[in-house]
Amino acid sequence: MLKIKVKTFQELTTQELYDVLQLRSEVFVVEQDCVYQDIDGKDHNALHVIGFKDGNVVAYTRLFKPGYYFDKASIGRVVVKDSQREHKYGYEIMKASIKAIKSHYQVSTIKISAQTYLKRFYNALEFFEVGEEYLEDGIPHIAMIRN
Repeated sequence: MLKIKVKTFQELTTQELYDVLQLRSEVFVVEQDCVYQDIDGKDHNALHVIGFKDGNVVAYTRLFKPGYYFDKASIGRVVVKDSQREHKYGYEIMKASIKAIKSHYQVSTIKISAQTYLKRFYNALEFFEVGEEYLEDGIPHIAMIRN
């Protein structure tokens, strides 16, 4: 089971920020072989949901209030360390993220930009496709909404 913390950017320790950025780079840049600007200037305005196992960062998401990234609240940079995916931590970090949006932003409608191959994962969390598939950083994505 994960120990999950929700923090503003200002509350992150230097080590937590380093570990989060390392995990994001490990998965999104190296594993997915996608050269893109992960450090995009938006982290300062996000809530950061971090999953720890034995003191190590193994799962993460970032959240935005309605109107910042999309017109609805949003969850992005959903990531689980490759060696930890068998434990279903993706579901745990997403459930904690949904709960954090409700408690911090007092809304329940959430929009995400999901990698298309993960549609079933997000469907299981009650997110459903809206619109057509599109490319984001060269990877097929689909917009999804959870009401």
